[in-house]
Amino acid sequence: QVQLVESGGGLVQAGDSLRLSCAASGGTFSSYAMGWFRQAPGKGREFVSAISNRGRSTEYADSVKGRFTISRDNAKNTVYLQMNSLKPEDTAVYYCAARSRGGIAVDVRLYDYWGQGTQVTVSS
Repeated sequence: QVQLVESGGGLVQAGDSLRLSCAASGGTFSSYAMGWFRQAPGKGREFVSAISNRGRSTEYADSVKGRFTISRDNAKNTVYLQMNSLKPEDTAVYYCAARSRGGIAVDVRLYDYWGQGTQVTVSS
């Protein structure tokens, strides 16, 4: 009964920034590792970033390393993805995911709960 709701997506130009938010309810947020994944048209869902339950460890896909930053505020039951220097190849639906058991992970198969997704479109 975990619910995740993403927000913050939109249409921006290359080089611009966005901050995505994911609000969680219906579970013990502070015990969950959280991740961000994205899916472009005609492609599979790919890992973007993940953060451990206490926020002490993070992981990033090579394609976003140095540009994106994941963070969380357990008091607000919210995880964030700050996206800077956006590129057209970042265009995708971005999904928030929660792992109810285990620690930080980059494998999509290890996440149990998913949000509805938020569209990010980066124009040239």
